[in-house]
Amino acid sequence: MKKKFKFTLAYQILVGLVLGIIVGAVFYGNPGVEKYLQPIGTVFLNMIKMIVVPIIISTLVIGVAGTGDLKKLGKLGGKSLLYFEIVTTIAIIVGLLAANIFQPGNGVDMSSLAKGNIDQYVETTKEVESHGMLDILVSIVPSNIFQAMANADMLAVIFFSVIFGLGVAAIGDKGKPVLAFFEGVADAMFWVTNLIMRFAPFGVFALIGVTVSKFGIQSLLPLGKLMILVYATMIFFILVVLGGIAKLVGINIFHLMKVLKDEMLLAYTTSSSESVLPKVIEKMEKFGCPKDIVSFVVPTGYSFNLDGSTLYQALAALFIAQMYGIELSITTQITLVLVLMVTSKGIAGVPGVSFVVLLATLGTVGIPLEGLAFIAGIDRLLDMARTVVNVVGNSLAAVVMSKWEGRFDTAKKDKYYATFKKTA
Repeated sequence: MKKKFKFTLAYQILVGLVLGIIVGAVFYGNPGVEKYLQPIGTVFLNMIKMIVVPIIISTLVIGVAGTGDLKKLGKLGGKSLLYFEIVTTIAIIVGLLAANIFQPGNGVDMSSLAKGNIDQYVETTKEVESHGMLDILVSIVPSNIFQAMANADMLAVIFFSVIFGLGVAAIGDKGKPVLAFFEGVADAMFWVTNLIMRFAPFGVFALIGVTVSKFGIQSLLPLGKLMILVYATMIFFILVVLGGIAKLVGINIFHLMKVLKDEMLLAYTTSSSESVLPKVIEKMEKFGCPKDIVSFVVPTGYSFNLDGSTLYQALAALFIAQMYGIELSITTQITLVLVLMVTSKGIAGVPGVSFVVLLATLGTVGIPLEGLAFIAGIDRLLDMARTVVNVVGNSLAAVVMSKWEGRFDTAKKDKYYATFKKTA
């Protein structure tokens, strides 16, 4: 019997992507595209941002209260942070190696490039640089949790959720109604997520249409080598580095990617990891990871495990140096690795984080900051690739931590994957 074709969300998003590119290309330079389509894209992104904070709080409280033991939680947190640091450092090194081997910035004619506006990132960077590391650590502890939620200050929200979850666990039976409340919130927010996802194809169509209409296909050509190298390196990182880690823990990376195909496509087209956070948590539970581990590792990884972003930051830094003809010694590149390791963690969650991190980093190794203006025009297209890597990396982190804790349910994973293959 011939398998009936299903017009799934992934296909709907793909159609939205293609139509957005066509509309943007046909009406290149027409301000009407941005005027009429940008509100649609903004509404979609706002709906996503609307659900992120309640989902992170509810899932973290459930996860922490489910663990219950401060010692166990500390052990899981320590392992998670160690894993995040190792993998993101590997990502930085992979980015540096790719830039050194293929030299994407050599021979680029800067006179043929259009400069983008990076003023908003410069202002954000000034705010970040005015605070030292101790100030950043202090800011993790919110003085007003409602203000932190309103500002989407994820590190502060995560800190509060962990402490509150421990409190719920500590009061025993008295905490059960509180835990039931947050379980209800989480379930309700997952339902809301599924509702919002029906709007995703329209949001993707609008966002891509505006991007292409503003910058045009021709703006990609002078920076084509950089784009190709970024995409090729991201693919290499997923298949070889993350694939190798997956194999070490007994998982096929292609199985994981097949399960996450809708989320990967949505993250790619929206350049937003937030857009898939609820579905990633839901799917990783079905994939065999315990609820409390997924609820802790995935939201925390969104601040500390940005593999795609750190890889891009290292590659982009060397691209700009090569474009200006600046030779960076091994010592300078090691310094760059160390600085990126700190800055990429210290300002995680800041809007435009990759640009902000680069602005905070380039000056320390003598690379002109204005070089970022030359790649601002294609940054969204590069952001699409690094967002996918972030999503796959955080999903795999949940599996690794579950395996490390000896609590991964292989039978549940096999059953879910078999069912998924039939329905996909």
